[in-house]
Amino acid sequence: MNVQSNHDHHAKPGCAPQQKVAGALIDAQGREVPITEQMIQQACKALEESRVERVRKD
Repeated sequence: MNVQSNHDHHAKPGCAPQQKVAGALIDAQGREVPITEQMIQQACKALEESRVERVRKD
């Protein structure tokens, strides 16, 4: 599976149900890691904070 795949993923038995996965990252061990809403929110927050810091320096 690649980042552009839109296939549904089903939770493994014993795991909590997951939301539909729209993409994944490949970690250092070559495993697929689904991109979560929390990951996107953290990335947006870090980007916003970096932009605010840059504006303050200019």
